[in-house]
Amino acid sequence: MADDSFHVYDTTLRDGAQQEGLNLTVADKLLVARHLDGLGVGFIEGGWPGANPKDTEFFRRAQTELDLKHAQLTAFGATRRAGGKAADDPLVAALRESGAPVVTLVAKSHDRHVELALRTTLQENLAMIRDTVSHLRAEGQRVFLDAEHFFDGYKSNPAYALEVVRTAAEAGADVIALCDTNGGMLPDELAEVVQAVARTSARVGIHCHDDTGCAVANTLAAVKAGATHVQGCANGYGERSGNANLFTVMANLQLKRGFELVPQESLADMTRIAHAITEVTNVTPNSHQPYVGVSAFAHKAGLHASAIKVDPNLYQHIDPAEVGNDMRMLVSDMAGRASVELKGRELGYELNATESRELVDRVKDLESKGYTFEAADASFELLLRDTLSGERKRHFTVESWRTIVERLPTGEVVSEATVKLHAKGERIVATGEGNGPVNALDRAVRSALEKLYPELAGLELVDFKVRILEGTHGTDAITRVLITSSDASAEWATVGVGENIIEASWQALEEAVTYGLLRAGREVE
Repeated sequence: MADDSFHVYDTTLRDGAQQEGLNLTVADKLLVARHLDGLGVGFIEGGWPGANPKDTEFFRRAQTELDLKHAQLTAFGATRRAGGKAADDPLVAALRESGAPVVTLVAKSHDRHVELALRTTLQENLAMIRDTVSHLRAEGQRVFLDAEHFFDGYKSNPAYALEVVRTAAEAGADVIALCDTNGGMLPDELAEVVQAVARTSARVGIHCHDDTGCAVANTLAAVKAGATHVQGCANGYGERSGNANLFTVMANLQLKRGFELVPQESLADMTRIAHAITEVTNVTPNSHQPYVGVSAFAHKAGLHASAIKVDPNLYQHIDPAEVGNDMRMLVSDMAGRASVELKGRELGYELNATESRELVDRVKDLESKGYTFEAADASFELLLRDTLSGERKRHFTVESWRTIVERLPTGEVVSEATVKLHAKGERIVATGEGNGPVNALDRAVRSALEKLYPELAGLELVDFKVRILEGTHGTDAITRVLITSSDASAEWATVGVGENIIEASWQALEEAVTYGLLRAGREVE
């Protein structure tokens, strides 16, 4: 991290993951972390090691699978238990052994929470903070403290809330993040409290929830009042009404307040990253989200349209390209150009004007049918290669495929798939069995091709997501499938769309195998 004077701290993988209906696998969390690192955030909170197996596994895999260029990985946890010692606490040990260079501790700063939730004394709570912070600092980890329910606690007992801040800072905590845990604050009253805390010697951070719809505004007010550490979640994910939307906060600070948080080229990738994360989380994107929503710069009213012909800035507060988005006139579809060009450059392809226009047209046509390439990098690269070569090139062609799902008298449900392919001048027929039709197809296509392409033995399907795109049509709706595959050294995502879930899955699976062979150095002959 180049500059430590101001922190951008993401908590999507921990606080954001607590959103109702959002469930991330370890592979999902690793992929989201890579996207956030690409944006240039300073800290990525990975979860609570020791508290649940998934987060413990994430930190274990992160040590070998995450090559972060900008961010530092942060482990979240609590202070030691009352009456014990930090050095002996098993959850503190999990933080110590997580491999994360930074630990964020949550601590009670509201006197009633200390007495009613922790069931301990105010003085013991301070001792828990002091002991845990100093212990982890002595072990070589940087420590931040999340002062939970700080603003409600300050209203109830300001002297004690400030004593929590002083205790943590004196014990060695680098930042004390003031948490509006219930999300009930308004910007003016929040700013007054932040100013009071900023007058102490502690470095102040801010963590806001959006229950009043003011999380972003509260975060900006806190920064103006002296906070130099902001926390939030991608796309505003989080419990109840969500957390401060970190993308909106970052764009506002950099474009409106003059903060240099990330390089401009990273900010220009924000729209793509925001949409990519929605595909990983399988949460329908908010089209009206500020800066990165597909409708953020869409114009429909006739008065607006006529003015924009003269000067787009008459009805736009920034140039959409600054955040990688596009202006759209709703009488014509202009969506996708910035994202396509940025992503092509990221993959190492510099397109000329003709190639760029053709690729944009193909992407727009496919996206109008339900495809998305924001989180399906591998499918996008295959489409790009097809566009540049002028034809669709694959290692094999498909004659037919078939799946059978059978329920046995025992109640067990089994799936079988048959594929007929042509590869290297051969016609190949193969079958596979699996715990579902997609798994059976996966095994069948590998069985068909592994003799010609032994590299496929190392290919693994690690995740599978389905989204219904037109819910009003019920079972006849268009279905989009995203498949994540791995060859042990990297993961990639592919997309398929169809009226039939198996058809969409086959498309994504075929692309996954093709991309895996290209990664193995097998060009199409």
